[in-house]
Amino acid sequence: MHGNVPHLVVWSIVLWVFIWKKGYQETEEAIQSSVFTKLKGVDLTNSSTHGLQLWGAEDYVIPSQGDRVFFIVTNYLVTQNQRLSFCPENPKVPDGLCNYHKDCVEGESVIAGHGVKTGLCINHTRTCEIHAWCPVEQGLTPQEPMLAKAENFTVYVKNFIKFPKFGFSKSNVLLSRNSTYLKTCTYDRNDHPYCPIFRVGDVIQRTGYNFQDLAKKGGAIGVGIEWNCNLDKDESHCIPEYSFTRLDASEHSVNSFTSGYNFRFARYFKDAAGETYRNLYKVYGIRFDIMVNGKAGKFSIIPTMINIGSGLALMGAAVFACDMILLYMMSKSSFYRETKFEAITKKQPRKHREKKHRHHVHHRHTRRHKREEKEAAEMQPLTSVISQSNSNPEKEIQPMGSSPKTHSPERKPLGLFSLRTQPGTEKQAISPVSPLKTHHNQ
Repeated sequence: MHGNVPHLVVWSIVLWVFIWKKGYQETEEAIQSSVFTKLKGVDLTNSSTHGLQLWGAEDYVIPSQGDRVFFIVTNYLVTQNQRLSFCPENPKVPDGLCNYHKDCVEGESVIAGHGVKTGLCINHTRTCEIHAWCPVEQGLTPQEPMLAKAENFTVYVKNFIKFPKFGFSKSNVLLSRNSTYLKTCTYDRNDHPYCPIFRVGDVIQRTGYNFQDLAKKGGAIGVGIEWNCNLDKDESHCIPEYSFTRLDASEHSVNSFTSGYNFRFARYFKDAAGETYRNLYKVYGIRFDIMVNGKAGKFSIIPTMINIGSGLALMGAAVFACDMILLYMMSKSSFYRETKFEAITKKQPRKHREKKHRHHVHHRHTRRHKREEKEAAEMQPLTSVISQSNSNPEKEIQPMGSSPKTHSPERKPLGLFSLRTQPGTEKQAISPVSPLKTHHNQ
C-alpha cells in the first residue's frame, strides 16, 4: 500500500493542482469592468381607457440611456388626467376606511395610501376624504401583458474588462470590418459567441421560464458575464461565458405575492389654462441585472514552487496516515505491526546479568591472552633459534672469524646470520629457512 501512496499523491497533484486548478499560474480576480446597454423594438397597444399607443425604446426602457441595471415594461395600468384636488381614498387601503369623521384625523397621512386626510368621512365609499392627485388609482392589473411582443425586443450588451496586474484588456464585441454584423447577428454560444445582442424571449427561456407568464407581473433576471482568461495562451482563447437566472423567485415561490416586479411613475402636462395634471403609470416588467466576474492567470515561478513543496509535504503526511490506519484501524493490524517493528527483549534479572558479566570478562581475558600469543608468534623468527645450552657446550656459538665446526653428514649446514637483540641479551644465530630441532645428549 505504501508503494502506491506516493504515486497517488503525485498524480493528484499533477492532475488537480497543476492541470485543473493551474497551480503554476499567478492569478488576479480584481477585474475592472464597464457595461453599456441598448434596447431596440417597437410595440403598439390599444386599450379602452387611453386608446392606441406606440411604445418605443424611449418609452419602455428605464433608464433610457442604458446601464448594467435596466428595466423593460411588459404590462401597465394607467390612471389618466389626475389633478391636485380632494377625493375619497381607495377602499383597498386599510388605513383609509372609516365609519365616523373622528376616524379621519385632519392632516394625517394615509398609511400606504395616496394623500393626506381632511377630517371628513365620505358615507357612500366609507373612506376618508384626502387631498391628493385625483382620481386615485382604481383599476386592476391586466391579466394579459400589454406589451406581449416585448419578447422580440433585442438587448445590446457591450462589456469592457481589464486586468490591471497583467495590463490585459478586452471587449465582448468582435472586432470586425463588417459594418452590418452587429445589425444582423444574435448571440449563439457555438455560432456567434462574440455577438453581444440577445433576444429578450431567448434570455427568459434560458432561465427555465416562459416570457408570457413572466410578463404579467414582472420579475428580475440576472445576466452573468464570466471571463476566465489563460494569458499563457493566445488572446483569442479569452471568450466571455454568459449565464442567465431568475432572481426574484424560486420554483416554490413563483406564484407568491413576493414574486414579480413593478413600480410607478408619472408624466406631467399642462392644459390651456396652465393647470398641471398628469398620467400615472403603474408598470410591470422585467428588471435585468448584469453581473461581470473574471479571473486571469499567467505562469509564475513562485506559485509553482509553493505547490510543489506542498505536494512533497503531502506525500509524507499520506504515508503517515496510512501507517496509522494499518497499525490501529485494520483488522490485521497486529500482523502489520509485527512485520514493521522489531521486538525488543525485556530487561534481564540482576543475577543473570552478573553471571553474563563474568562470562564476558572470562572471554575478554581469553581473547586478550590469545591475542598476546598471536603477537608473540608473529615476532618469532622464521627459523628456530639455535641458542647456547648450558648442558651442551658443543653447541656453543662460534665467535665471528673462527673456523666453523664440522656438521653431521646427515644434515647440511645452513647459512647463519646474527641478530642483535636488545641491550643485555645474547646474540642468536637464525636460519633463514625452516627451524631446526635441537639435539640434546642422551
